[in-house]
Amino acid sequence: MKPIVSKDSTVFFGQECYTTLNNYLEKANHSKICILVDSNTHEYCLSLFMSKIEKEYDIEVIEIESGEIHKTIETCSGIWNALSELGMDRKSLMINLGGGVITDIGGFIACTYKRGITYINIPTSLLAMVDASVGGKTGVDLGNLKNMVGVISESEMVLIDTEYLTTLPVNQMCSGFAEMLKHGLIQDRQYWEKISDLSQLDFEDLDQMIYDSVVIKNKIVFEDPTEQNIRKYLNFGHTLGHAIESFYLTHPEKTTLLHGEAIAIGMIMEAYLSTQVLSLSSDDLEYISQVILATFPKIDIDPNTYQGIMDLLIHDKKNEKGNIYFVLLSAIGEAKYNCTASDELILKSFEYYASL
Repeated sequence: MKPIVSKDSTVFFGQECYTTLNNYLEKANHSKICILVDSNTHEYCLSLFMSKIEKEYDIEVIEIESGEIHKTIETCSGIWNALSELGMDRKSLMINLGGGVITDIGGFIACTYKRGITYINIPTSLLAMVDASVGGKTGVDLGNLKNMVGVISESEMVLIDTEYLTTLPVNQMCSGFAEMLKHGLIQDRQYWEKISDLSQLDFEDLDQMIYDSVVIKNKIVFEDPTEQNIRKYLNFGHTLGHAIESFYLTHPEKTTLLHGEAIAIGMIMEAYLSTQVLSLSSDDLEYISQVILATFPKIDIDPNTYQGIMDLLIHDKKNEKGNIYFVLLSAIGEAKYNCTASDELILKSFEYYASL
């Protein structure tokens, strides 16, 4: 597959990943290399990655616990200290081998350690391949508020090898699929229709599906790298989805939702808002809801928690001057950013989801 070039990085696919990486490592002559993993990718992915490195280098491995709950400044502090103790200098390289948490936190750490060292992302989850590793967004959560601290700075390169996906449980694969559905909804109805029926797809289709999804995201990011306008399209489903994810992340009586599971709910609810605020048809709303619920079983959200979730909306990064902004759809494949909705409509979107 042809590499996808962004403003400051390039995404490579398949076995070309390792040819490119080995050539790069030989020429770059980094003083040290650190590989950041979590407990899962240490066990299931690290040995595969190391088998692809052709020469001997001074490599250290830092492991953190897996899960969104560990994407914090406190975790960063521990890693910064470890990098310092390992003697990592500004000529060092950081390789982030993992899912979205690892690429988010690893990129942020690399961008801030000694005011910036080079880093490479090697996503091992479907979510990270199609979303988290592309576009240069890095960061950590602030309490239960998603990605509130971070920077936008692209990695040296991104290496996408779907062999890592064979280690993933089904729910993690589905979590990434939510972002792929989102890419179709905001930009490309034909792509949406192609991937909306998983029964007609097999693993051999996955490489092309991932490639097409990255093309959609990269096109948007290339035109608007710092999210001044059209990059906001990528937030469809995320205003309500992030609030739901954040609420479930820290509520002691709730089961934590994966990112894609929360975004799936958010996409249905924001599709409902799209019928009320823009011109999305009721037929398309039903179509979107059916496709998403075929992959993501409905979550029972207690009506008594609606207001608590809505209270989190004010902290969304897209908000300006106290206004809560949504990305909504005028049709499948056509999005509009900076849309607003009344509290009454937002409550009705919860009720719509509950009615399905």
